[in-house]
Amino acid sequence: MILPTLRQLQYLVSLHEHMHFSRAAEACHVTQSTLSAGLKELEAILGARLVERTRRVTIFTPLGVRAAARAKDMLRQARDITDLARVAAAPLSGTLRLSVIPTIAPFLLPRLLPALKAACPDLRVVLHEEMSHWACEGLARGARDCLVLALPFPCDGLDHVALFEDEILVALHADDPLAAQPAIAPGDLPADRLLLLDDGHCLRDHVLGACERRDLERGPGRGAAVHTLVQLVGAGMGVSLIPAMAVEADVAAGTPIVTRSLDTPKAHRTVALAWRRNTPRAEEFALLAQHIRQSLAGAAQEAPARVSA
Repeated sequence: MILPTLRQLQYLVSLHEHMHFSRAAEACHVTQSTLSAGLKELEAILGARLVERTRRVTIFTPLGVRAAARAKDMLRQARDITDLARVAAAPLSGTLRLSVIPTIAPFLLPRLLPALKAACPDLRVVLHEEMSHWACEGLARGARDCLVLALPFPCDGLDHVALFEDEILVALHADDPLAAQPAIAPGDLPADRLLLLDDGHCLRDHVLGACERRDLERGPGRGAAVHTLVQLVGAGMGVSLIPAMAVEADVAAGTPIVTRSLDTPKAHRTVALAWRRNTPRAEEFALLAQHIRQSLAGAAQEAPARVSA
């Protein structure tokens, strides 16, 4: 029996992902004619049409859709075999496709990357900053190796190691009457002045979950990033809730903003490193988590002490 080659399956998966022969060939680093010929050979081996070719669109047959899904799994398993050998020979080396969510990346990476480079000089980190649902989807289909996200988050099929707890703080203008309180109860947050991140950010869900007030969902302002919320608060447009790691990274430096604790035990999120369950690189990722924790501990010791406003 003649079996398909991994290269032919790679062509099929790439075309299914891009739905365009030229872009699929570019992703596989081959010419379009080479990719097209490889797919025709695959169809000849299977004795069936997988793709309908027209000048304007690429249409997969029902069999082609099912074959592409199986091929994607086979390619991931083939990569796992390669990873087994590489990890056994030299853990934390080669390429690591790391996804980090936007409410963590700008505050964690400046501390993490230099220390990680020093500790693991043979590791090449390819970063992807993306929202949690996209990161989990990329991890599930093998496009990412591991990700840094904030828990809780509904992402099936993952194992994880907690890195640290990140407190959620109330950010407000120094002239705001609420600033006189050492800690602010969720019930005291003004629904008509609360500034939140856009839908889709898990930090927004963590904030609303900590406050347990559905009326806060209809706040007057939205932001696509923590930095935007800080600028809105600094301009006196309302109050917001931001992660402590952002404050430690001086996101509010040079602004008239002060921060106060949110008076509830739920005012925190767990920052974790996650990876696909049953991946052969699980021990390597656990070692990576250990390096991350050590790197952050070292950076915290070197940082000058701060006095809260």
